[in-house]
Formats: sequence, C-alpha cells, structure tokens
Amino acid sequence: MINKEVKALIISTSTIYGSDFLEYIREEIKDFTQTDELIFIPFAQPSGINYDDYTEKVKNALQAHEIKVRGIHEFENKKEAIRDAKTIFVGGGNTFLLLKTLYELDLMTTLREAILSGTPYIGTSAGSNLTGQTIGTTNDMPIVYPPSFEALKILPFNLNPHYLEADPNSTHKGETREQRIAEFLIQNDIAVLGLKEGSWLEILEGEITLKGSENAVWFSRKNKERIIESGMRMSSLLQ
Repeated sequence: MINKEVKALIISTSTIYGSDFLEYIREEIKDFTQTDELIFIPFAQPSGINYDDYTEKVKNALQAHEIKVRGIHEFENKKEAIRDAKTIFVGGGNTFLLLKTLYELDLMTTLREAILSGTPYIGTSAGSNLTGQTIGTTNDMPIVYPPSFEALKILPFNLNPHYLEADPNSTHKGETREQRIAEFLIQNDIAVLGLKEGSWLEILEGEITLKGSENAVWFSRKNKERIIESGMRMSSLLQ
C-alpha cells in the first residue's frame, strides 16, 4: 500500500518524440506541485552532462511557469535542503550512478523521509526507478556499482521506464523488455510496471493513477501480465 502523505509524479521520460525537454509534462508539473520553487537532483547525469548544465536545462524548461530551480549540489548542507524543499525533482540518466551518489552522500534516508512526510516528488526515468523497491528493472548499463540495489521503496513494486512492446516484424534478436522482466520475476517476487513514454503515475491520498497518452503493462508472478489503461487506479493490483 501507499502512504497517504505521498504526493508524487512518477514520469517515464522527460522527453517524447517531437517535443522539447519536459515540454509535454510542464503543465502537469506546475499544476501538481503548486509551488514556485523546487530542488533538482542531477546526479544521474544523462550522457555525462555536468550538474550545472543539467540543472540549467531544467531551469530553462520551467522558467515560463516561474518556477525557481536550484540544484542539490549547490547546497553545502544537502540533507537540510531536502528537508526544507517545497518540491523535489530527480532527473533521468543512469540509475546506477544516481543511486550510488545518493548512497555515498548519505541522502537516501533523508529523501525517503521527506517524501513520506508529504514533500511533493517528481521523478523522470532514473528518478522514477528510484521510487521502486529496487533498481533491478532499469534499462541502464551498470557503469558504476552502488552499495545496494535497494531503492526508496515508495512504490510497492518496481518500474521499467521507457517500456516498449516488441515489434513482431522486427529483425532484432536481442531480448525484449518482456523477456527481461520475466527473467527478473523468476529471481524476485516483486511486481513490475512497464511505463511507456508519454505516461506517468500520479500518487495522491494513497491512490496510484496511470496518466498520459499510453497504457502500461503490469507484470507479476500472481497476475502474469495485464494491461493498465490510462486513467485507471491501481489499488486492485496492490491487494
């Protein structure tokens, strides 16, 4: 079950085809957070971008909504910054690097406590992976090794952002997402939600609702595979 204090947008991707960075989700972020400032955590560093440039990218994307953005790396006391934050936004990139950095800075417990106490949380891609039980269903290469794969455990399941259904006409012979998730479930009794690009989870008052333009796919040992339609609440799956 979900703590009723949790308020979160768990977003598959920051960018969809034909759209600029955060363009398709900006209004949702503004309406959801109802805030004029947020703390951004850039530790996932997509394509190796540095913290300042990544934070600036978010600033530029949200400036039209007059949301002030500060990177967590700008604060000497990062734990205090998280505790005092009006909203926390964790960006996408490499999930292993993100988790390793948060553990090294001893921020995981502080971040989890802030979310559970009601600080609005936004995650995209790796930042969404972080809210699951573990990062075991990320798509990322393990370029670094965190001390644990255990994540924030805000969600009672794992995520696979950027989920893509196999094209039956494809000549590619690598494993599909479905096959990789099936392998995970053999070793781990943790359900997985395949969250497609253009979709996100909204968590409010103990309810998890799928939002956006796409459906999602639920995988578990119990239910095998199930399609979740946009607008559906996920309560029944979590019982």
